[in-house]
Amino acid sequence: MIQHYLDEIDRWNTVTAAFDARIATLLAGREQDLELLVTIPGVGRLGAEIIIAETGGDMAQFASAHHLASWIGVCPGQNESAGISKSGRTRPGNANLKRLLGIAAMVALKNKDSYLGVFFRRLAARRGGKRALVAVIHKLAIAIWHVLHDHEPYRELGPWAFHPP
Repeated sequence: MIQHYLDEIDRWNTVTAAFDARIATLLAGREQDLELLVTIPGVGRLGAEIIIAETGGDMAQFASAHHLASWIGVCPGQNESAGISKSGRTRPGNANLKRLLGIAAMVALKNKDSYLGVFFRRLAARRGGKRALVAVIHKLAIAIWHVLHDHEPYRELGPWAFHPP
């Protein structure tokens, strides 16, 4: 039985290696974009590969950063009439990218002295943690668009962006 399981593990390792080689071949021309995406807080090499795979890496298809955020599904609506606020839920979008950005946002929040960390804490105090997390995911989506559109690395604003020294 143990030999059977070891053979299965070896078989799956070869399948995984074949997929990794194919992914590396497909991403060969995107090395600069991958390096730029890794500069965004919370986004690692694997996350950058998923972003390129899901969006195609070409931001010309999105007119603005807000169009990308809307496509991902992290643009909560603001529906208010006569002073009564209605649902501000996010719409269903690209579930894979939304999930990835959620994880990236939680990782980015661990750095308390970053722009995103301070932004999250300021917003969470007023609106709650879940809404603040969606706002951080929205900021990450906007950063992804700018990084891939302008071909420049992410620029950290720092915690003093809200209160200059």
